[in-house]
Amino acid sequence: MVPLTTLELLYFEPDKFSEELREKVKQAPNLFHNLPIVVGLEKLAEAHSPLDFSLIQTLCEQEGIRLIGVRTDAPEQTSAAQTAGLAVFQPSRGTRNAEAETPVQEPTPSAATETGRDEAPPQRVANRVITTPVRSGQQVYAPGGDLIVLAPVSAGAEILADGNIHVYAPLRGRALAGVQGDASARIFCQSLEAELVSVAGQYKISEDLQGEHWKQAAQICLDGEKLTIKAM
Repeated sequence: MVPLTTLELLYFEPDKFSEELREKVKQAPNLFHNLPIVVGLEKLAEAHSPLDFSLIQTLCEQEGIRLIGVRTDAPEQTSAAQTAGLAVFQPSRGTRNAEAETPVQEPTPSAATETGRDEAPPQRVANRVITTPVRSGQQVYAPGGDLIVLAPVSAGAEILADGNIHVYAPLRGRALAGVQGDASARIFCQSLEAELVSVAGQYKISEDLQGEHWKQAAQICLDGEKLTIKAM
């Protein structure tokens, strides 16, 4: 499994789309160059007519970004995406509207006793531990859990996790936590020197990080939709 960057659309106006995309690319041109992306439509207005995905693809290519797919379960948007030759991804559980999800009722102890069934033990989270330095050009991903790195992460390296990221050494590369949309994920490091940090798609680049917590022990988390940095 390879994590993909998602561009969330709230609305689509071609000129505004191009302008905002261009500004984002200018912030981190090396990061966005030839970057494959998926357009997410979960936050798009429900009444929005089918999008012109061929136009969106062209506008992305003008900025050096490769649109490869669309994340949606809306039939009209799915059809339009397929007509444009794009892959269609189903929204993950973390990106669906929480109000639309059916709550799972846990069995009470008395109910388990009456039926003679024992409650299943909780499933172990698949955390990943790295004990050697993560070199420039390397990518390390922890699907389904936390990533724990006990050595430095070099500039040009990239570490990703569905859960939290812990770096017990200097973090100089890129760190992306909650890549499947977990907004509660956090990044912890002993020395914040990163090129980029991201939690659930919200990110800051090196220029934004070089404040009071630069080269200090820090944690990065989301406060609403704002990425915040705190002392650790």
